Amino acid sequence: MKAVAAVSACLCCGVAHAQVAGAGTSSVQMYGLIGMYVDHAKTSSAQQGTVQEGGGGLTTSYWGVRGQEDIGGGNKVVFRLESFFRPNTGQMGRNTTDGLFSRNAYVGLSNKAYGTVKFGLQTNETYVNQILLNPFGSSVVFSPLIVQSYVAGYNGTELGDTVWDNAIGYFSPSIGGFSGAVQYSVSGITGHQGRDNLGLHLNYRAGALQIALSAQRVRAAATTPASSQYLYLAGATYKASFAKFYAAMQTTDNTTTEVGSHTYELGVSVPVTPVSAVLAEWAFTKQSAPRSQDTTRSTASIGYDYDLSKRTDVYAVYSYDKLSAHPSGSTYGVGIRHVF
Repeated sequence: MKAVAAVSACLCCGVAHAQVAGAGTSSVQMYGLIGMYVDHAKTSSAQQGTVQEGGGGLTTSYWGVRGQEDIGGGNKVVFRLESFFRPNTGQMGRNTTDGLFSRNAYVGLSNKAYGTVKFGLQTNETYVNQILLNPFGSSVVFSPLIVQSYVAGYNGTELGDTVWDNAIGYFSPSIGGFSGAVQYSVSGITGHQGRDNLGLHLNYRAGALQIALSAQRVRAAATTPASSQYLYLAGATYKASFAKFYAAMQTTDNTTTEVGSHTYELGVSVPVTPVSAVLAEWAFTKQSAPRSQDTTRSTASIGYDYDLSKRTDVYAVYSYDKLSAHPSGSTYGVGIRHVF
């Protein structure tokens, strides 16, 4: 709370400065999302289920401060500071290893005609495209595509985090429906320049159709044995009058450990009323391993999301999980989200 109070004081100073410098020259905004859920969770590989209350659910809770300053010639200075937090315990971060601003912490330059360059910790654009390509969005609890990519309990196939630190990113404007991004994350450790990450991303939007492509190379931290992973993601969404459809394919190749994966995902979002929708998603991953120790995993979720207002919604989700050579698992959960 002390950190929030300090930021609020800074915001007041920022607003006052904008008024002195001239209306419209700069702006600062505080915002965020708070979510809570309760579920009974059992993955296929777990011995027994667990009843838990968590901060997040469909979206991990966070708060942030963003701003921009017009410096003339169509150029703007932009910045963003965002912090994950756990409302069930009042602690910052997704876990004890997260820093204060572990969601985004960057400053950059933006031009409407030439795009934006960002310097600092920023969300990995592969994760942004994975969010786009599934009906459960960024959920690390209920989205089959996301949990099979990042969550250890689902044998997460993707090396690295949803955010990259020490990063430089270029984000192009949209031209003819196409937009692109390049991210490069340096190790920041002397003698470990070969442990850097690189991401290339291309998106296309034309009416009801969206297409997303991502390719990234991630190298392990300097404290672990050298490990490199190449990931390729391709998918599309189509919004028909009666439903929105999602599809994606993702492959990973860990070059030093001879482990790879192929993931296939399908999803749909069907409006039931003007303020509610049924969400359904399925993901299947075949993970290869040395000595013919291959595994397959099928995870599916179905949920109902209901808007109480423009900023608050409640939901209920059931997830099914099946790992080869293991009994199936089931997760039941309910939650609430509020945007501020």
